[in-house]
Amino acid sequence: QLQLVESGGGLVQPGGSLRLSCVVSGLRLDWYSIGWFRQVPGKEREGVSCISNSDGSTYYVDSVKGRFTISRDNRENTVYLQMNSLTPEDTGVYTCNAFTYWGQGTQVTVAS
Repeated sequence: QLQLVESGGGLVQPGGSLRLSCVVSGLRLDWYSIGWFRQVPGKEREGVSCISNSDGSTYYVDSVKGRFTISRDNRENTVYLQMNSLTPEDTGVYTCNAFTYWGQGTQVTVAS
């Protein structure tokens, strides 16, 4: 059974950092590209970053370029999202995705 479980969210002050983890079970990371999305109440879900299963190439939405880094550990079947220099605009529920499968999400709140 395929399952994605996120962790690492929390409350952080502006300028702080968090590292999100997405542990994937039921498939190998080299089968699908993995993406991180975030959603704020009242707004559409936004694609934040993704990492290719084929060559490891990465994508970032403009608002996080230079601040966020996506990576994967194939041995641990885990994808990470390192988030630095966080701003209140980064607040939201962060969810990882593989093909048509979604995790439950982890809340990130950036506030002083």
